Amino acid sequence: MTTIYDELATEYETQFQSQPTDQFFSPGRINLIGEHTDYNGGHVFPAAITLGTYGVAGKRSDKLVRLYSLNMPEAGIITFDINDEAKLPHGSWGNFVKGVLQALRGYGNRFETGFELVISGNIPNGSGLSSSSSLELLIGVVAKKLYDLKVPRLQLVASGQRAENDFVGVNTGIMDQFAIGFGEADHAIYLDTNTMMYEMIPTHLGDHVIVIMNTNKRRELADSKYNERVRETQAAVVDLQQQLNIQFLGQLDRKTFDQHAALITDETVRRRARHAVYENERTQEAVKALQANDLVGFGQLMNASHQSLKDDYEVTGIELDTLAETAQQVPGVLGARMTGAGFGGCAIALVQRDAVATLEQTVGARYEAVVGYAPAFYTANIGNGAHWVGEV
Repeated sequence: MTTIYDELATEYETQFQSQPTDQFFSPGRINLIGEHTDYNGGHVFPAAITLGTYGVAGKRSDKLVRLYSLNMPEAGIITFDINDEAKLPHGSWGNFVKGVLQALRGYGNRFETGFELVISGNIPNGSGLSSSSSLELLIGVVAKKLYDLKVPRLQLVASGQRAENDFVGVNTGIMDQFAIGFGEADHAIYLDTNTMMYEMIPTHLGDHVIVIMNTNKRRELADSKYNERVRETQAAVVDLQQQLNIQFLGQLDRKTFDQHAALITDETVRRRARHAVYENERTQEAVKALQANDLVGFGQLMNASHQSLKDDYEVTGIELDTLAETAQQVPGVLGARMTGAGFGGCAIALVQRDAVATLEQTVGARYEAVVGYAPAFYTANIGNGAHWVGEV
């Protein structure tokens, strides 16, 4: 049976007239709860999934990097010098590769020769399952293996985030790259983004599964209101600093926030801050619920999270609301919420295994009636983080 790696190796030979030496995989991620808390110094609860980005690679003897994607054959072969830090035009996916290499150089790593890479991903494009971070961590593990870099995993994670922030220009927090870098099968990552302390939490869901519901509406982070939300929550911190010694909203509990919320004079900014603080506390409660095997309580917190993202943070929209709110009414569903940055992308539902077909039928029909086209559904398996798979 032909595998994805066989297909990639064949394409590699076609495009580059040479043989790859190594194969790699980097997953996408879902966030179970804790949305828009990562850049606010709060807690998040993501997990790597078994959808992701596959790659085969080999070193060159000169300084050229040559890239090819089976998902974007129209882009052709992207070629540049490995030490060239000029941006590629037209939002080329090669900029993610350049960004990671630049970040790794910033940590003192050196590249004397280039490499060739062919990739293919099965994360739906623009779905909010973090295809860009998946690519960044793939580049990180490719560089680590091909150049025998002595870099800790956290440096690969940070290089991915720096590529996104400094090179591509999207002000993301570190959650996506962290989940993809540190993911483990059947575990979610309870991460304090302020201290970078984390704990691997077993995801024992019993006879329940997580279903990903894709709006099939593309979401481009750089063009969305994501950066605006970052600015709004930063403005809230400045207002609160009149009386509170804080750097991030994640340092506050609900009670302290409520006592000082009047310091935030702009009502919209106050609502944004309330979401960040309350969502951080919800995340801490959700982890305790999961550890106590209280899936009903976990589901209720998922529902509350979606409501806050809709009302206070305003990042959901008709597509995500239709998916999550319809799912919440389906028998056998314990909870449903948008996941990722919002503005399209995906929602997730915690659902009894034998109710999955009903969920897909009910939500699919309602979504098509409201939005005008069909959503897509995937059952999410929680898998390992980005890694070298083996020699070709």
